[in-house]
Amino acid sequence: MKQNIFEFLTNRGYVYQCSNPELAKKFLNQNKISFYIGFDPTADSLHIGHFLTMMAIKHLQDSGNTPIILIGGGTGTVGDPSGRTEMRKMLDYQTLKHNCECLKSQMSKFIRFEGENKAIMLNNADWLFKLNWIEFLREFGPLFSVNKMLSAEAFKTRFAKEEGLSFLEFNYMLMQAYDFYYLNKNYKAKMQMGGSDQWSNIIAGIDLIRKKSSDETIALTLNLLTKHDGTKMGKTASGAIWLDKNKTSPYEFYQYWLNVDDLDVEKFLMLLTQLDETQIKQLCKEKGKAMIAAKKVLAAEVTKLIHGEKELQKAIEQSLAAFSNQGNDLFSIEIKKSLLNNDFSIANILVCAKLSPSKSESRRLILSNAVYVESYLVNDVNSTIADFKVDQNCFVLHKGKKSHLKVILKD
Repeated sequence: MKQNIFEFLTNRGYVYQCSNPELAKKFLNQNKISFYIGFDPTADSLHIGHFLTMMAIKHLQDSGNTPIILIGGGTGTVGDPSGRTEMRKMLDYQTLKHNCECLKSQMSKFIRFEGENKAIMLNNADWLFKLNWIEFLREFGPLFSVNKMLSAEAFKTRFAKEEGLSFLEFNYMLMQAYDFYYLNKNYKAKMQMGGSDQWSNIIAGIDLIRKKSSDETIALTLNLLTKHDGTKMGKTASGAIWLDKNKTSPYEFYQYWLNVDDLDVEKFLMLLTQLDETQIKQLCKEKGKAMIAAKKVLAAEVTKLIHGEKELQKAIEQSLAAFSNQGNDLFSIEIKKSLLNNDFSIANILVCAKLSPSKSESRRLILSNAVYVESYLVNDVNSTIADFKVDQNCFVLHKGKKSHLKVILKD
């Protein structure tokens, strides 16, 4: 149990903005409140950016506060325009339902749904789908200022675009505000937490609650997961870093953290692990080669939290095998030969093995001496697997110092 959870979250680097810091300290440290955070089911897995949020929720729950996890089965049918330069793809109801179930399963690994101050998981489709549009407009429409909505940061980038902002998306702020009102009224939610791009939407909910019930509530937004230079992290050449091991394997996940920039290690240890601050400072006080040990701790802690001890040990074994050029325990991928279309060039195999996004990128990697087949350097962009003295149906591909993969070609 953390004594001063608001100060703890601030010191660790989670807090971006708070509508009333003094009230937040009082609520979170003394009153032990219910708070909520929403997740729209735009995909069937959370990504590493969501994990920062999961850790913040976990810290708040461990300090005695009660999380309400809101799955946006209703708001997800509209799509949040915040931070978007174009309208989100509209998903069908069957896909949304499937995504909701997947997110529920993943969150259960991090958030406690039993015991004292157990988390509650809800779906806003349960009340949003029941609203009568005319009745909603008559009761809540007069409480929203269009002028104020138009000034919201979330909409500014869209107004500058030729496509503009659809009326469908314009309603998103009303729906999210109504969610906060509904949860405050029915579940005594006193605070909404969200990403830094959600400020306008959360403030709209605070204003609505104040006008309808005069209750005091709080907005708390979290920093996005960024690198030291301010750019978003969590992307690789092959796409997002997912928490689903079928999308991003535990080995790839573990390797990702081993290869973060030295300048980011301490920050990520603060945000994504449960290590205490003193231990983190000790790990990161020495620079240079000493940071390798800190990166190993980071990779191990985050991988264990998300994939468990068994998958962590397997990832470590695969990593050791890769760097010692021993492929027996290495992460492997099976590729049907038919998918190669009779092109057994290393450039094409790199693409099919998802080690490169395109043949042109494969050629660039080869010309920069970044590709090996087993212990053989590939220095010709036209090389095929037959050019190397290896088993042509089972071999290890190395891309730089970060990616090592056993490739199995199947008929």
